[in-house]
Amino acid sequence: MNGKKVFGALALLLVPAIAFAHPGHDESGLVAGISHPLGGIDHLLAMIAVGLWAAQQKGAARWALPCTFVGTMLIGGLLGFEGLALPALESGIAASVFALGLAVALAVRPPLFVAVAATALFAMFHGVAHGLELPEMSSPWGYALGFVGATAALHAAGYAVVRFLPTAAAPVVRIAGALSAATGVWLFAG
Repeated sequence: MNGKKVFGALALLLVPAIAFAHPGHDESGLVAGISHPLGGIDHLLAMIAVGLWAAQQKGAARWALPCTFVGTMLIGGLLGFEGLALPALESGIAASVFALGLAVALAVRPPLFVAVAATALFAMFHGVAHGLELPEMSSPWGYALGFVGATAALHAAGYAVVRFLPTAAAPVVRIAGALSAATGVWLFAG
């Protein structure tokens, strides 16, 4: 499958969020869940960076990082639904944007357990934030399905960019990682 088809398929996954852009249309919470990771630069950059970083890895890390992020984020979302608020939640999210961007910029390949542990920690912050922002009158399950699906699509998009670009484009991916890391610093300051 070529890159244009992959990106076209990913774009189609996001179309429902556009169709229901006005409040009150989605009591299931699905569209709100889809739009949450797409609506904030912090979530968007971190989730794309996970895909970029996974694609820079070898072996099991290629699937372990995105799967760890999605699974841990869902657990964090469920905790957020119950009202658990992590200390320094926004700082943890900013740290994830910085660290994941830096990992992409430097094409870091740590031992698998280190990469998985860092990914899980960052995912917990994002998941709790998603859970705490469950819209009133929305089904938590529909909302969770939405943010899990959107996150997986963002991971896949990041992964596809690295895997389908020519090797000569690797510096562009690293620059994108550096820009993400810079955004993380800006989020800390903001």
